[in-house]
Amino acid sequence: MDTLFNMRAFVCVAETGSFTAAAQRMSLTTSYVSRAVATLETHLRTRLLHRTTRRIALTEAGQRYLLRCEQILAYIDEAEAEAGEANAHPVGVLKVHAMTGIGQHYLIKAIAEYQQKHADVGFELTLANRNTDLLDEGYDLSVVIASELPDSGFISKHLGSTYSVLCASPAYLARQGVPRQVSELGAHHCLRLVNNVMGLDKWLFEGPDGQEQVQIRQTPFQVNTADAMTEAIKAGIGIGALPLYSAVGGLRDGSLVRVLPNHRLFPLGIYALYPSRQFLDAKTRTWVEFMRDFLPARLQADEAAVSEISLRLRGH
Repeated sequence: MDTLFNMRAFVCVAETGSFTAAAQRMSLTTSYVSRAVATLETHLRTRLLHRTTRRIALTEAGQRYLLRCEQILAYIDEAEAEAGEANAHPVGVLKVHAMTGIGQHYLIKAIAEYQQKHADVGFELTLANRNTDLLDEGYDLSVVIASELPDSGFISKHLGSTYSVLCASPAYLARQGVPRQVSELGAHHCLRLVNNVMGLDKWLFEGPDGQEQVQIRQTPFQVNTADAMTEAIKAGIGIGALPLYSAVGGLRDGSLVRVLPNHRLFPLGIYALYPSRQFLDAKTRTWVEFMRDFLPARLQADEAAVSEISLRLRGH
């Protein structure tokens, strides 16, 4: 039995005062509406309407039931309208997981700019350098960095690409010397960035001579976030690989020096992952669209800044 439909039929009959008028309003036959109300009365084991050949009238039980039906149907209509609005207008809380570096350096600014356009959307942002199960952990979307994505069954959108560069502090290079070739890194303290996303026990370079690789067998220091690695490099512990977004500030103010400036490491894609393309609500859809416009420009700006700094230093 379709209780909600039968309730709507009963309310319509009560409002119009006849089965015929209710049937016309609902674009149904009179007999169909009559059966719906009769089925409802049988289910409730209560007479809701007094019927005569000339008119109908609510019973006492029918009057009470009508008030409840009107409240229930109003709540349902409101819920349906709200759900439909969520698909058409960005509203609600967007639960986002992101890798720590991307989140700190790009997503906070992106959220602030996005909310200027979509003030009805709030964010719950979780930063963690790990892959997450969107369904089990209740996230609407995850922003991840990866050389390639595992086959998770989630929808993925490519947001941009980045890479890492080798950096050291001026004090370290003054003390240990400046490596001029990839092969010279074996004589230096190479710091290792390790997390659940990437276990970096080797550095793969792209440079003038193509691809070159260095194996990191022993290290005086390893850590799981790029920002912590930045501080370790500035402290003079050794040479480390930093994503452009973590390196650019230190390269600009001189607290970091780029090592092997003609080489780059770890080309990585940045992706948005979300569970389903079907019935994607407006807040998720517009956030992904916004990030596809927002992020590439910032990545390109950081790449241009690092390149400009390297060229300027070569000029000296």
